[in-house]
Amino acid sequence: MLLSYLLKRIGLFFLIVWIAATVNFFLPRISGQNPVQEKLQQQALMGGYMQAGLQEMVKEYEAKFGLDKPLWRQYLVYLGDMARLNFNYSISNYPRTVLEMMTEAIPWTIGLLSMTTILAFTLGTLLGALLAWPKTPHFLKWFFPPLILLHAIPYYLLGLVLIYLLAFQVKIFPIFGGYTAGTVPQLTLGFVGDIATHSVLPSLAIILVAIGGWALGMRAMMITTEGEDFMTFGEAKGLKNATLFMRYALRNALLPQTTSLALALGHIISGAVLVETVFAYPGIGTVLYHAIRESDHYLIQGIVFSVIVTLGIATLILDLIYPVLDPRITYRRA
Repeated sequence: MLLSYLLKRIGLFFLIVWIAATVNFFLPRISGQNPVQEKLQQQALMGGYMQAGLQEMVKEYEAKFGLDKPLWRQYLVYLGDMARLNFNYSISNYPRTVLEMMTEAIPWTIGLLSMTTILAFTLGTLLGALLAWPKTPHFLKWFFPPLILLHAIPYYLLGLVLIYLLAFQVKIFPIFGGYTAGTVPQLTLGFVGDIATHSVLPSLAIILVAIGGWALGMRAMMITTEGEDFMTFGEAKGLKNATLFMRYALRNALLPQTTSLALALGHIISGAVLVETVFAYPGIGTVLYHAIRESDHYLIQGIVFSVIVTLGIATLILDLIYPVLDPRITYRRA
């Protein structure tokens, strides 16, 4: 039974990836834009004149990128390339490949968003649980209104406020970038400290906004759990307050939060596009922003396909470890 369920889930995973990848292929082409022609026209205009033989150059580059083939052939080539993780060349950054650009940007995004997601999840979940617990000290309840207020503010808007306060006015942190301009990247303590300093403001913007959402979700689940029969039974047995909180209420309310955490971690590879753009952070979100602006089909396809796969894998892993998180869940027939 377990093996049958596993095969079914893996098959569903590949089906979802195929459907999403198909949509990912056709959406950029619905716009009707010609990315090669637009890029060559931009270069010609920057030079102050329209270059002669532009259409011949467009046709040559379209042949180079395979855009001169019928759409159905492009689709089959696309599926084969995606299966081999070959995302082709970037149209706007030729001759750089999509995989090369993604490989350079993804570590920055993973480093930033994994830390902020886990930290916001931990603080928000714990705070939400304490806010819902009847025997929590009263002063903690004063944290809830400002957290909800911050959660209503978009990441990028709070980022602009933090730049103004902590970079322009107080001048504690740098304004933009992943490290100081002109610095040669190297594995030294000074360079790591420089990276950490530059990541403080984008991290703070994400964490301050996200904590309220995690706290609100956990508070709602805790309130629901507190009304369950097993909580009443535990209180009747005379269990300690800490035992009721940790082993009865918190453990049972944590499952939906874990689901949200897995999906959030699966979304990490997409980057925080607007936050990274505001801070000029060299992550995958910034790369995706420029790819959309320049209609770089292959770069958009590579990033979006990677997001689809990571989300699918995160969901699959979460689905398989549910019985470990909660023994009441089983995939065996009764």
